[in-house]
Formats: sequence, structure tokens, C-alpha cells
Amino acid sequence: MAHIIVVGNEKGGSGKSTTSMHIATALARMGHKVGALDLDLRQKSFARYVENRRAFAEAEGVDLPSPAYRDLPEVDRESLPPGENILDHRLSMAMAGLEAEADFILIDCPGSHTRLSQIAHSLADTLVTPLNDSFVDFDLLARIDAATNKVKGPSIYSEMVWNARQLRSRAGLKPIDWIVLRNRLGPQQMHNKRKVGAALEDLSRRIGFRVVPGFSERVIFRELFPRGLTLLDLKEIGIEQLNMSNIAARQELREVMAALSLPGVDVNF
Repeated sequence: MAHIIVVGNEKGGSGKSTTSMHIATALARMGHKVGALDLDLRQKSFARYVENRRAFAEAEGVDLPSPAYRDLPEVDRESLPPGENILDHRLSMAMAGLEAEADFILIDCPGSHTRLSQIAHSLADTLVTPLNDSFVDFDLLARIDAATNKVKGPSIYSEMVWNARQLRSRAGLKPIDWIVLRNRLGPQQMHNKRKVGAALEDLSRRIGFRVVPGFSERVIFRELFPRGLTLLDLKEIGIEQLNMSNIAARQELREVMAALSLPGVDVNF
């Protein structure tokens, strides 16, 4: 069966689509068959990223290893059995179509609480939660005592992950490997960074996730999106000599992929 990677965070602007595209493309470049879904049926940033990639490859005549993206299939409501939710059925159909041909399925979730996102989290073998390195974003995971910076308890998103874990346990499935990816780490505000890091480590022990350094804030990510490219595609656009920022960014991606510890994956780029 395909290993299911879910990229989820109920707060927008955390880098979910960039993270999804880089993970999916890295796996494809390693020779794995990767399926992909975007459950944000309104904005579809990840879907547009893949669409931009296809358009660039066609226009430039280059072969870019890519995930096999699928939209959720349309379903006639009249054809559904009584009581079955149409969104559940559409997601089930999409997953069935991808599982037959993929080693990995990556699901990018919306930055909001939706039924599709809830279902996807219960399907996750690996859950990646990109998180901007600030207490504003940390609030998604847990409530903090303003005076002591101590964790008071889990917040809304953590509770949803807990419910997904319970569903998987009752179904006899293996536990979710939950990874919180600290994105947009910068050299400034070191004191705040340490406080956020300490709070994350405290919370990780209490509710069970792994904390992994993610991607720094870099201009190149915004430049790559319109062409659907990733850090691994720079040679395809004529960049043979990488600058220090590009080298550091590729190393961040390499470390992220290694930290995911996905089955059968040897990080070799």
C-alpha cells in the first residue's frame, strides 16, 4: 500500500504548498511514484504549483520528475448510498485511483478546519505540520501562559490530530508519525527563537510529535512558484553555479527529507 503523507496546518501562510511540492518532487526525483491531492478546493495553491510545473516543462521541452496530481473526481449526489457524505466519497475515489499506482501519496490540506482535512489526517502515516517560528503560530498547537511561557494545554489543531490518532487506533492502523516543521527560522530574534523552541520541545513530549528544522525565509521560494520549480530543478533553468543561499536551501531540504524517515527512501541528492 502507498505510504500517505499529509501536510496540514489550520493556519494559512505557514508554507504548506511549498513544503508539499518540495517533498513530492524530491521523492519523484529519487525514482518513487508519487501521487498528490490538494484538499483546498477553493485556493488550490498546491494544485497551481503542479500546473505551473507542467506548463514550464512543456514550454521549455524539459523532463521534470513530478508527482501525479489528481483533482477530486466529481460525483453525482443521486448515485450515493443513503447517508454517505459526498466529500467522503470523492476523497475515497481519488485515493483508490492513486493507491493502485503510487509508492507515496501526498495530501496538501487547507489552512482551515474542514471535513476533508479531518478525514485526511486520519489517513496519514506521516503528518507534516509546517509552523512559522513564532508564538502567534504556536497558538495553533497549544495555549501558552503569558507570564511564564509554559504550555497550559493542547489547542484546536492538536485536538484534531488526537482524534485522528484515536480513529486509527480503533481501526488497528499504525500510529501517525507527526512532525512539526519549524519554517522561516531566521538569524534575528534569537531570544524569541529559543523560547519558541523550548515550548515546542515541552509540548512534543506531552502530545507526541517530532520537531524538525524546516525552511528559512528565502526569496527563491517566491521566484520558483510561478514556474512550478523547486530547489532541485535549478539546473533546468540554467543555474549551474549555485550561490551560498541556494546551497544552504538545498541542504535544508536534504535534512528535512532525512528527518521524515520515510520507508524505502535513501536521501541521495
